[in-house]
Amino acid sequence: MTKFKKIAAIALCAVMTISMGACGGNKASDSSTVSEVSQTDNSSDNNADDTAADKTADNSSESNAASASSDMKVAMITDYGDITDQSFNQTTYEACKAFTAANSVDFTYYKPEGDSTAERVAMIDKAVADGYNVLVLPGYAFAEAIVETAEMYPDAKFIALDVSEFDLSSAAGKDSYSQDNVYSAVYKEELAGYMAGYAAVKMGYKKLGFLGGMAVPAVIRYGYGFVQGTGDAAKEMGLSDVELNYAYGNQFYGDADITAAMDTWYSGGTEVVFACGGGIYTSACEAAQKANKKVIGVDVDQASIIDPDYGEGMTVTSAMKGLTATVNTLLTAVKDGKWDDYKGQIQSLGLVSADDLTANYVQLPDSTQWCDEFTKDDYKALVGKLVNGEIKVSDDTSAEEPSSDVVKINFQGNIK
Repeated sequence: MTKFKKIAAIALCAVMTISMGACGGNKASDSSTVSEVSQTDNSSDNNADDTAADKTADNSSESNAASASSDMKVAMITDYGDITDQSFNQTTYEACKAFTAANSVDFTYYKPEGDSTAERVAMIDKAVADGYNVLVLPGYAFAEAIVETAEMYPDAKFIALDVSEFDLSSAAGKDSYSQDNVYSAVYKEELAGYMAGYAAVKMGYKKLGFLGGMAVPAVIRYGYGFVQGTGDAAKEMGLSDVELNYAYGNQFYGDADITAAMDTWYSGGTEVVFACGGGIYTSACEAAQKANKKVIGVDVDQASIIDPDYGEGMTVTSAMKGLTATVNTLLTAVKDGKWDDYKGQIQSLGLVSADDLTANYVQLPDSTQWCDEFTKDDYKALVGKLVNGEIKVSDDTSAEEPSSDVVKINFQGNIK
């Protein structure tokens, strides 16, 4: 892919804080700019040198944070979707917009012309040229674009969501990847999968299915966590008749062949399928619609996507990644001058609070079909046990297929 010459990169970096050109139809029109915050003067006290020094240090820290906030200009770039996709792009956009509005920080978004690294790089170039110095990039598709541009723009901070070490190191052609102006969050999918599986069995579902996309580590973690959750719930309830069909579509989209396989599952007694892998959920939903059965969503709260198209109440719950929590944490760090706490890291995020469920980086959504057998209080209690270590969920994906000493698993490998 064509790169800018180094001199062009330096020139673009130099204008980051002064150039605020428009981005045509791609640029949001409701941006606001934060004002400079004045530093409080210190008064001298010859009889309290230590106190004065402490105040000077505190004021210096506050001044640095104020400077970081006043210089902060946030741009979110979509991967290959739009901010109305009811998935990663929309959730990230809404989180960025809410944070920047609440903190009087300038914000816009950019949409690439198409689905290619070159077009994503072009939008990063455009954002930097327009003066944006905090770039929020949702999805693994950004790996190559990050590797290509991060070194060119050392004064820009890259916040990547769900871009793994494997994605970045593969794009860089190295064994590992780290760049001081890049932070990436990945998620403990096994925990989200566990909670969804536990909830489903507690709700009374005994005939379940897991339909993964391609058998990549993140999808496998979702699936193996789901199996562990169903098993633990079955043990607690003294059940010995819980069954689980398990397969991968070997692709991240639905089609007639996968829908036919889901038809077979549902007609054979499956009550709910956890569809996990991009657009493959469409096949599970098409089959569920015909059979008047249920699905479990993934990554975001998919009830708002699935139910309007396939039937109200179809989505039992969703195994969510906390994109909003991630955006809030990282943008707060930049605003407060604490980027150094995160720079150069690829962090695997999971559960951090038993009390504030919205602070967690893996969650079940409020749209979950709570019932007497599994209430929101029951969910909170489950999170508490996971946080304090009373329940442990394995992230080991080395086994070729999932196993359980309680749940009967019908492992079918790749459907295609």
